[in-house]
Parts: sequence; structure tokens; C-alpha cells
Amino acid sequence: MQKYLLAISLIMCSMIVNAQEIVLPLWEGTPPLQNDMGLEEKAIEEGIIRIENVQIPQIEVFLPSKQVRTGQAVVIFPGGGYHILAYDWEGRDFAKWLNTQGIVGIVVKYRLPDSKSLTDAKEVPLLDAQRAVRLARHHAAEWMIDPAKIGVLGFSAGGHLASTVSTQYAHEVERSKDAIDALSARPDFSILAYPVISFRDASAHSGSRKNLIGDNASQELIDRFSGELNVNPETPPTFLVHAQDDSGVPIENSFLYYKALHAHQVPASLHIYPTGGHGFGFGLGKGAVADWREVLLDWLEDLK
Repeated sequence: MQKYLLAISLIMCSMIVNAQEIVLPLWEGTPPLQNDMGLEEKAIEEGIIRIENVQIPQIEVFLPSKQVRTGQAVVIFPGGGYHILAYDWEGRDFAKWLNTQGIVGIVVKYRLPDSKSLTDAKEVPLLDAQRAVRLARHHAAEWMIDPAKIGVLGFSAGGHLASTVSTQYAHEVERSKDAIDALSARPDFSILAYPVISFRDASAHSGSRKNLIGDNASQELIDRFSGELNVNPETPPTFLVHAQDDSGVPIENSFLYYKALHAHQVPASLHIYPTGGHGFGFGLGKGAVADWREVLLDWLEDLK
């Protein structure tokens, strides 16, 4: 009996050692397009953890045990209207769940455009997203990731960011660069959950649009940040999920992106559920939408 308990104890210790969590800053020193003004980040827990005014963007990496890793990694962008990050609800919780499937989960604490420390706020979330994908590739061997199996997952405004890095992964701004910047920022696949896609009037989520590009943005900027207008044949395969009764982000956002993907012959999977509302996360207790993650796993399996 004692030998049996010892064996169980050793197995549990091994699992704890193998299930690693790593926190890395996205940038060395002061991040690009930012002034060091001594501003403080805020983290408020009110049912979920909400992070505001990010000053030191980072990735939090959750590694499954080595024995079960599939080689896939998912870089996760929590939502929050480009004002806050729903950091656990649409970030850490999903990274931990992905670990149970052998997938590396990487949660991005990206900078939000309403921070007063930013010098070109509209460019900063995309810049952080590109860097996060590149960092995943930079550490691929260390984290047992296949560099050709790195995807993105975004929720709501985080879905807008995921779609933006999926269509504007090669976009550049003037800044100093390092060796990591030579790596590709193109995701190999995209997962968009109730995403903000279009900044055009008919489908726009006004809060996200205002926070990212302002009230009086030019038509050129509106079009640039409307994902459906920027899809091309090189856009990565995409999984979309949305609820028909979403009163926060109109379901037309997912329709528009899917239509553009289909027009460019990009493999895409669109899943619409009658109920679930906005921000359903795992979908637990929300009816049929609670099964969306199982559908996602089948889709990810087909990508292998």
C-alpha cells in the first residue's frame, strides 16, 4: 500500500513539474510607441479579473505536460472593447483548458489604446499581437511547439485583434527592431469567438471603434480596421462562433468575415447558435453553445 501511495505521489509531482507557467515581457525596456510616464496598471476582480491601462505588455505561457503536447499553440487575446481585458474569463481559463488537450496556451496582456502613455495608440494592439506570435515562434523548440502550428484565439474586441493580426501580420510601423522581428507574425489558424470585425456603421461595435481609432476617424482608417475588407488568399484558416441573440456585437460581423474568407477560398468554419448572448466564454449553462469547444477540437484535429 505504501509503495502504491508513493507511486501516486511521484506521478502527481511529475504532473506538477511538467505543467509549467511562464511569464515573459513582450518587449525589452520601454515598449515601442510608448512613453515611460510612470502610469500604473489596474487589475480589478469583480467576478472576473479585469485589467486596465496595461503598461508592461506580456505573455503568460501555459505548457501542458510533455507527454501530451500536440505541437499546436494558441495565442489568446482576451476581449474588453479595447478598454479592459477580461483576463481570466477569456484568457487564462482557456489556456488551462487547452492544456488538457495537449495544446500550449499563451495569454497576451496587450496594451489598450486609451492609455495616455501611447504615442500612436491605434497601432499598439496590433504591434503587441504581432510580437506575441513571433515570441511563440522564437521559443518554439524550447516549448515543444511546431512553428507551423501557431494559431490565435480572440474574443469580442480580442477577436477583432486576432482578425487584424491574421490579415495585417506584415504591417510595419517605424521603430527599432531585433532578431525576433525577423520571424513571421502570420498565424497558422484563427479562432474568433463573437468577434468584432467591421468598423463600418451597419455592423460596428461603437465602443471598440471609438477606443481604437476615435470618433472622427477617416474612411481610410475605418476600412483598414474592418477585417472583412482585408482578407486575402493568404489569410489563415478560420473558425468562427457567434450567438444569434448577441446584442453586444451584431452577428453580421462573423457573417462578413466568413463571406470574405469564402470569396478568397480560405478554409473557414462558421458556427451559429440561437442563444448564448455576448461574452458567453465557455458557454456553460447557456444551452447548445456549451458544446462549441468540442466542435472546435474537431476542427483543430483536422488541421493537424
